[in-house]
Amino acid sequence: MDIVCPDWDVAIEMNGDNVAGVWPYNKESKLGVSLLRTPKLTPYQGPYVSYPKDLKQVNRDGFENDTIAALLKQLPDVKVWNIATLPGIKQAGLFKHAGLEISTKQTFLIDLRQDEQVLLSNMKESLRRNIKAATDFEIVNDSSLLPQLYQYQKHTLSAKEVMQSHSLADMQNLMDGCMQRNCASLWAAKKGNEVLAIVWNVWDAEHSYYFMGAQKPGNDNYKAMPALLWHCIKEAKARGNSIFDLEGSMDPGVEKFFRSFGATRELYLVLKKNNSLLWKVKEKLRG
Repeated sequence: MDIVCPDWDVAIEMNGDNVAGVWPYNKESKLGVSLLRTPKLTPYQGPYVSYPKDLKQVNRDGFENDTIAALLKQLPDVKVWNIATLPGIKQAGLFKHAGLEISTKQTFLIDLRQDEQVLLSNMKESLRRNIKAATDFEIVNDSSLLPQLYQYQKHTLSAKEVMQSHSLADMQNLMDGCMQRNCASLWAAKKGNEVLAIVWNVWDAEHSYYFMGAQKPGNDNYKAMPALLWHCIKEAKARGNSIFDLEGSMDPGVEKFFRSFGATRELYLVLKKNNSLLWKVKEKLRG
């Protein structure tokens, strides 16, 4: 939040002396309209629920509901919402009752607590074969390749007629912050001086994320991207992360690729509200 938001705060709900839940949010006002939005280059934005260790499974959903209801009351009263919640939060009824529109997106999660050979065996055979055959290039960690990732990604999105929602400066600012906190790597598959593909991997104490990646335009090497992601998965497992989040996609081709890793599909909620006539006009003009 320090990196992606100029001004942010957090709602905190206590359970006795322990934190029951937190919901960070960025405080925004555009054209005089108050907003709660997931910041740029931030896939999810809370809420996070901290369940008591001795909580029975039958009481887990009720504890989550009560905690999120209390957090909702602490959030500022704004005209516009557009927040993607963390995967696993399923309190749709609570959010609807609060006047929010609900849609869903998807991600794919890999349980890293499994043995490495099990992780490989869970993959589609063709993907596993490509990973094992990926011996004709070198995998390096080089954050200076960020501009190339930006250009590769821009080319890919342009081919799909999708506008890039962030600038290279946005990416560099985030990368600098991640490197200062030792929570990111930029892995590249190189053959000589040619960069075939790049993957930006970030992590926290529990989760590792495929943040973004792209292949060199015109490159038909079908081994580079799988090999980079498998490298990230092994690094995350060695680091002690419990989950590798592929960060999903609604694109059919990307979804098929992620499924081939044997990952578990997980839905997450997107909460929206628009009670501003000015913002409705702005959204209509933009869309």
